[in-house]
Amino acid sequence: MKVLVLSARSRYQRFAPADSAAYRACRLVFCDREASEETWLAAGRDAEALVVTPVTPVRAELIEQMPRLKLIHSEGVGFDRIDLEAARQRGIYVCNNAGCNAEPVAEHAVMLMTMLLHRALWGQRMMLEGRQGEAVRCLEEDVPQDLGAVSVGLVGFGAIGQATAKRLKVSGAEIFYTARTRRDPALEAELGAVWLPLPQLAARCDIVSLHLPAAADSFHLVDRAFLAAMKPGAYLVNTARGAVIDDEALCAAVRSGHLAGVGLDAYEPEPVPADHPLVCLARDYPDRVILCPHQGGISLSAFRRLYGMLFDNLGRLQEGQRPLRIVNGL
Repeated sequence: MKVLVLSARSRYQRFAPADSAAYRACRLVFCDREASEETWLAAGRDAEALVVTPVTPVRAELIEQMPRLKLIHSEGVGFDRIDLEAARQRGIYVCNNAGCNAEPVAEHAVMLMTMLLHRALWGQRMMLEGRQGEAVRCLEEDVPQDLGAVSVGLVGFGAIGQATAKRLKVSGAEIFYTARTRRDPALEAELGAVWLPLPQLAARCDIVSLHLPAAADSFHLVDRAFLAAMKPGAYLVNTARGAVIDDEALCAAVRSGHLAGVGLDAYEPEPVPADHPLVCLARDYPDRVILCPHQGGISLSAFRRLYGMLFDNLGRLQEGQRPLRIVNGL
């Protein structure tokens, strides 16, 4: 089976499961994800499967020109750049690797929370300026909070949100969550998480952490009204998708002092240009704005899981079986 892969060959050489029958049976054709659609089609117009990074756009026009295509697979969790309806109309499955990176992304989210609470960037700057004594005196006069003393609201409670709650519970944080569907009481008790409607969660929590996909109903969910509803001096963490936040509104909330700080690992668009509003914000407020290059899900354990999940689905396709984690309603 021919598979067009819009990703780096080196990652497959390092992480693909060499003992997988599907891996051995697939003929992988690699193309640069930044190349033109014409280049992709020249290499893989006749491919039966297309594998893309979560930030690679897959337009209806591309899908129409791949007559043998049966499966479009995101290498990660995100799939919002794929034209789901165009694929559905052709009977083409669109799948992702939901849960593959839940643990490292949750770890990253908690890291951002603790860095914000403990003023890590400010502390580093003070050290670089030779002002350790002054820094210690400042902290003793204005003692920072820690996770055991704050309430954290998780917006979205899938695999990553739950993995984040698991880590927060150990710290002693008060945990709230909101999601389209309230979870089973037994799971809530296990994770120490209390469900709240979104407006109440925004108003109550010291930290709001985003863990939901980019979709029509989550686009700019964090807007001026949402930010205004948050507690003065609260923090916002986003390890989900950039499109969930209205950047202009976020910049205004930080500049006004309404938010004490933000920790971000996702942006719209990506890759982020040097003049992006959030990059400019970080330059103006280097102690209060943490920017990471969408690295939360990049880890050894996540890569090993995602390639195992990917080739399991490719194997299912080869055998005429229905793949797992279908996201376009087929």
